[in-house]
Amino acid sequence: METEKMKAQAGKLYDANYDAELLKEREICADITYELNRLRPSQTKERMEILRKLFGKTKGNFTIVSPFFCDYGYNIEIGENFFMNMDCVILDGAKVKFGDNVFVAPHCGFYTAGHPLDVERRISGLEYALPITVGNNVWIGAHVCVLPGVSIGDNTVIGAGSVVTKNIPANVLAYGNPCKVIREITENDRTEYMK
Repeated sequence: METEKMKAQAGKLYDANYDAELLKEREICADITYELNRLRPSQTKERMEILRKLFGKTKGNFTIVSPFFCDYGYNIEIGENFFMNMDCVILDGAKVKFGDNVFVAPHCGFYTAGHPLDVERRISGLEYALPITVGNNVWIGAHVCVLPGVSIGDNTVIGAGSVVTKNIPANVLAYGNPCKVIREITENDRTEYMK
């Protein structure tokens, strides 16, 4: 028999609001993030231990500034030299993967969860979850919202306040609501700061 968790992993509509297994997993995650967010900033060893226990995959060097919130934790994978500033949220009903050298500014959200437009299905507790992938060397500005199913390519910069509703390719500057490619990142961008 297909469980609600299996349906979520397959990108199907699933019961996120009343399924006992998923409710228990979110409760466990909420307790862990509560513990994380109560630590002093200087308790770096304890923070790393909690995050390694919470996330599905981590590499050696990473920083996540509290407060931080997520739904399950085990669907989150972060690369080497990952930095996420304060007050970020990851709704990880599906996989959320970050590459190496990703910098995330304050107040960002990564939302794999979506709800049916049909009111009867929506109020019955059904939702869907689509994965989010962020490539290597990506910088995401403050107050960015990344929606279900989005991929962001390597070396890309997403400007502050953007709502990312569609895939963004590699090596570009993109911003806006909805977020769109503004231009490619070029050699001029490297020399700009050497003046």
